[in-house]
Amino acid sequence: MMDDAARIAQLRAEIERHAHAYYVLDAPIVPDAEYDRLFRELQAIEAAHPELVSPDSPTLRVGGEPLKSFAQVQHRTPMLSLNNAFTEDEVRAFDARIREASGVAAVEYAVELKFDGLAVNLSYRQGLLVQGATRGDGNTGEDVTENLRTVRSIPLRLPDAADADLEVRGEVLMFTRDFEKLNAQQLASGEKAFVNPRNAAAGSLRQLDSRVTAARHLSFFAYGIGLCEGLSLPGCHDQQMSMVAQWGVPVARLHRKVSGVDGLLDFYREVGELRATLPFAIDGVVYKVNDLALQQQLGFVSRAPRFAIAHKFPAEEAMTTLTDIDIQVGRTGSLTPVARLTPVFVGGVTVTNATLHNEDEIRRKDVRIGDKVVVRRAGDVIPEVARVVLDPSEGERVRSEPFDLFRRLDGKCPVCGSHISRAADEAAWRCTGGLFCPAQRKQALLHFAGRRAMNIDGLGDKLVDQLVDANLVATPADLYRLGMTALVSLERMGEKSALNLLEAIGKSRDTSLARFIFALGIRNVGEATAKDLAQHFGALDKLISADLDRLQQVRDVGPVVAESMIDFFAEAHNLAVIQQLREAGVHWDEGEPQPQRSLPLSGKTFVLTGTLSTLSRQQAQAALEALGARVSGSVSKKTDYVVAGAESGSKLDRALELKVAVLTEDELCSLIGEGA
Repeated sequence: MMDDAARIAQLRAEIERHAHAYYVLDAPIVPDAEYDRLFRELQAIEAAHPELVSPDSPTLRVGGEPLKSFAQVQHRTPMLSLNNAFTEDEVRAFDARIREASGVAAVEYAVELKFDGLAVNLSYRQGLLVQGATRGDGNTGEDVTENLRTVRSIPLRLPDAADADLEVRGEVLMFTRDFEKLNAQQLASGEKAFVNPRNAAAGSLRQLDSRVTAARHLSFFAYGIGLCEGLSLPGCHDQQMSMVAQWGVPVARLHRKVSGVDGLLDFYREVGELRATLPFAIDGVVYKVNDLALQQQLGFVSRAPRFAIAHKFPAEEAMTTLTDIDIQVGRTGSLTPVARLTPVFVGGVTVTNATLHNEDEIRRKDVRIGDKVVVRRAGDVIPEVARVVLDPSEGERVRSEPFDLFRRLDGKCPVCGSHISRAADEAAWRCTGGLFCPAQRKQALLHFAGRRAMNIDGLGDKLVDQLVDANLVATPADLYRLGMTALVSLERMGEKSALNLLEAIGKSRDTSLARFIFALGIRNVGEATAKDLAQHFGALDKLISADLDRLQQVRDVGPVVAESMIDFFAEAHNLAVIQQLREAGVHWDEGEPQPQRSLPLSGKTFVLTGTLSTLSRQQAQAALEALGARVSGSVSKKTDYVVAGAESGSKLDRALELKVAVLTEDELCSLIGEGA
């Protein structure tokens, strides 16, 4: 199993790549929902392991870097983005958090459209538009003043705010009619058509030649006020927006004030029914606490306000034919069935492939090759096969056989030929050739070199990409065969950097059995389990030859973890790489197995939340684990204790809901002291 640090590194790299394509290149490579899914997964892991949060994490930023072609603008007040809700349950949870934090039985909300465009900040001083900037990374944006001056719906002067230093925030977008006209012009001139109005608007606003922007017919709607000095503003968001509209700044007509969660959901449904008739694209609605004083009381998380949320719309659908099912191998070895489709236009793009998720989903939906299927996409999700359409007019059409992934692949990975396996509690089949499989190569190397594994300093994502792409490294064992000549041939790799890397690789030869076991990247074997295995067996060969019963004698090793190890060591490719590593000089001290003593907190599960004042989260976790406890990232009925520090959030709420025992930091310290 990939450890949390490695998964965080992978997610950050993926998110930054997608953000760069979206915000900088105006050429998104994944739908919004895939970006949202990666972002939410990263948020969840970082919430469970705050010691792994670094200053360059995408969760501490908003959007992407500004283009160097434009002057950079430092926002005087940050332009934060919104967290997303995708279900009614998530909206109800949002409302419940607001009510609990405010003590208000029925909260008043301002509700409005979520435009599918580009967020900008308009700065007015003494009533004149003096600067316009994109959101950028939330703190620093791009100066696109001259381009924004060409947007006719943006007032160049606000006479009613002549004495103010004022920021109006809103969205630049392109109406559907203007988008269709632009694409017709693009095609007529032999240029590439834009994918959707959002991309057209973003690309048009960020033209170096403002005359091009002027010809693109962009529009603007305000959704809020940032900094405001020298002018008295109303105390509610809806009143502020009415004032903005009176100044002559465009505000969408479809907005209102509602009470409670039912009012939120009624507005969502109403807008959903009107969505197809609107003259511009939206991808959801936005809910904001209306009272600005209450907004200030609720405050912010690192990248988003607590008092607002975006409720995204579900995907759009279209029907086509499933012509085949292929199997893709992911970076972690998971096998994903992919539908090959007769091309169909849905959600703004032509779709030829769609995910089928896993074999269980295929069987649940009874999807077969040759079927007519409904494909769901919109801007919100990865294209997926939603359901099969059985047309009665076709009579008793002979359908193909039910899909069987194992039989289709003859039990072998389509990339490397290693055996595939599936744990009893998992939906996905996986390749067992983790150290050998080319599809998993980069991830295996990053995990192997990680700080808590072999600790090869300097071997990061970009260098691994170069080493693999240049065919210099195929398995971890190849790292120990690298020489100066090969390294200095790589882009941006000087002699000093190469020497430092070779020194780090050399130092990593002297390691511990626990680190080596963890570095192998065996699924479901984390750092703590690797330590337990090393202590229990004392020698790697004894671990490799252990059967299921022997493995399950190790603390916290159950059938799933044991089967993962059996599968891993049963694969000849993995054993060959381990032997090559040993031959390359990787070594550790081996000794007699050590019996595991009973510890005071054995069998107890803890969850840490909030900020601790006397201990770091990592120190608290280490102290608990040293006493035999298991530290989890989420609260469930199986949780024994939740340790709540300052500013505890939803985990504390969940603990109270499930009536899990809650400890203060002082109580935790006493518990650790007693068990030491």
